[in-house]
Amino acid sequence: MDYSNNYTTTSYGAQGGANGGGFMPGSQSNGDNASTTKRGYGKDTLRPVTIKQLLDAHHPHPDAEYFMIDSSETTQVTFVGQIRNISLQTTNVTYKLDDGTGTIEVKVWIDAEAFGGEEGEGGGGGGKGKPVEQGYARVWGRLKAFNNKRHVGANIIRPIQDYNEVQYHLLEATAVHLHFSRGPPEQLDSAKGQGNGAAAAAANGGAAQQQQGGAGGQLLPAGTSMAARKVYQAIRSTPQSNEGLHVQQIATAAGLEMAEVLRGGDELMNLGLIFTTVDEHTWALLEING
Repeated sequence: MDYSNNYTTTSYGAQGGANGGGFMPGSQSNGDNASTTKRGYGKDTLRPVTIKQLLDAHHPHPDAEYFMIDSSETTQVTFVGQIRNISLQTTNVTYKLDDGTGTIEVKVWIDAEAFGGEEGEGGGGGGKGKPVEQGYARVWGRLKAFNNKRHVGANIIRPIQDYNEVQYHLLEATAVHLHFSRGPPEQLDSAKGQGNGAAAAAANGGAAQQQQGGAGGQLLPAGTSMAARKVYQAIRSTPQSNEGLHVQQIATAAGLEMAEVLRGGDELMNLGLIFTTVDEHTWALLEING
């Protein structure tokens, strides 16, 4: 799953699609000037978001016509919410959506020439039914601001057919947020953790493999403290009975103060890597088979 600036998306079931965040029916909505539209095609993305993220988004500079979310330029967005109100105007249908993190208005412009008058009642439903009040819907569009009030100019809005999509969307929006705010969660952080573990092991006797390796070859998680790594290495490399090692033996083997050993042991227990045996101060590795 690649959430980089080249983030590509599925169409989420929308007719007309959004392959890579490109043109979708209705994107010629009122109020978009030609320069903004021309600029956006080259860098368009489609990002899953929550309404709170839309309300918290900011312009990178006063003249910008796009918004930043998690320090990343955001053009087209998609989100899921419950429709609290529908207002039919002469030129648009306005929906008020709530996703539990906030509320925002969504405007679908009525274009009788492009859609043969079908959207006047359906409100951009994309041929999959009509959005109704208190029902759930997915929206695709662009965040806009007018008179200091934000709304989404929607390309498509369609009712939710499978309510699992509501939870799925929130999970995906969270995953994308974590990617941009903390970096890739698996490959980069894991590699960094492995590199840190190897360097620490080399500085403490050259036992890199022992310090990094966990039960059954499991790597210690990125962010594990140095004290916990030393405690883990001491338990793993010191000869012992099936009762494990007492904290005093661990302190001697690891070259740590008792307080550091206890802190490191608590951390490893919370990670599920060691357990107590004959008493609370005697620890052994939790071996994971398979």
